Amino acid sequence: MTDIPHRKFSFDTVFDDNGGVAYAPPRVKKTFTPEEVEAAKAQAYAEGERSAVARAEQEAAQALAEVAHAVQQAFETLTHVAHEHREGSAMLALACARKIADAALSHFPEAPVTAALEALAREVESQPRIFVRVSPELEERTQQALENVAAQIGFQGQIVARADGAMAPAAFTFDWGDGRAAFDPDGAAQRVAEALEAAIAAEGLHAEPLFT
Repeated sequence: MTDIPHRKFSFDTVFDDNGGVAYAPPRVKKTFTPEEVEAAKAQAYAEGERSAVARAEQEAAQALAEVAHAVQQAFETLTHVAHEHREGSAMLALACARKIADAALSHFPEAPVTAALEALAREVESQPRIFVRVSPELEERTQQALENVAAQIGFQGQIVARADGAMAPAAFTFDWGDGRAAFDPDGAAQRVAEALEAAIAAEGLHAEPLFT
């Protein structure tokens, strides 16, 4: 007797009580038409294309984020550079102004004291005498300049210019009994420099934005 190999019975098909088929598993299709093959290929291609587009969009978004970060860093660097440039420009302007002022005072050292008398005209108009201290080399020049200004503003009192070896050129003290005024070119320049440095420090990096 020939042995016939037994095939395991798979309980795929389900029968009802009357012997009819209650459930039959779908047959696995082993052959496809050319149209079905093309449709499957088209579907696979479309799914692959969507996946590639999604990856490209993700990579583009990441690249844009990196660009935005780089631009932000560049703006911060430019802000620092602009602040340093403003500070350098301000200090250069101050140095130039100091040079110009020094040159002007060397040519017209009596200008500050005559300007002071003009500015104080109403303050000193009733004073009988004004004492002015200046550097020794400017005593006579200052006396003459103040007398000229006094005549122009109608000051009737006496002006006395006195030499003071401690006074720098163009510096002076003004004393009229009820008040006093003084000017020191070096001190004034120092105060201007300190005020400018304080303004720059207060501004910090909060100046007008470079880009809007």
